[in-house]
Amino acid sequence: MNIEDQIDNYIAGQPGPKRSDMHALHAFILQLLPGCRLWFLDGKNSENKTVSNPNIGYGMYTIKYADGKSRAFYQIGLSANTTGISVYILGIEDKTYLAQTYGKTLGKASVSGYCIKFKTLKDINIDILAAAIKDGVNFTNAR
Repeated sequence: MNIEDQIDNYIAGQPGPKRSDMHALHAFILQLLPGCRLWFLDGKNSENKTVSNPNIGYGMYTIKYADGKSRAFYQIGLSANTTGISVYILGIEDKTYLAQTYGKTLGKASVSGYCIKFKTLKDINIDILAAAIKDGVNFTNAR
């Protein structure tokens, strides 16, 4: 099964309102990041044990480790969680940046170092989310 099919199946497997919001966010992110690389992580480790929620990934940047090794990973992630939806904005080194820059204007969301969580799409300001996503992509592209 290709990545697009995995993403479609993942979104289709969500309960009604969350499925609609996930579908809308997926289309929205693809519009924000046209031509980006798509990823799908099923949340399972090498022993097929579930270790995290599945994630849809968008874009690509290289993570460089202190030992000189590096690996490619997505810039933006989208995942359903037990209470709603999480959008991950990876690669921003200042873990207070998202909350300080977007936390007060985003709407009813919890903002951590790299994650924006909200219950439903109507709870947030989509234009502010778009600005945060673009900002995150710009951070990783500048590296």
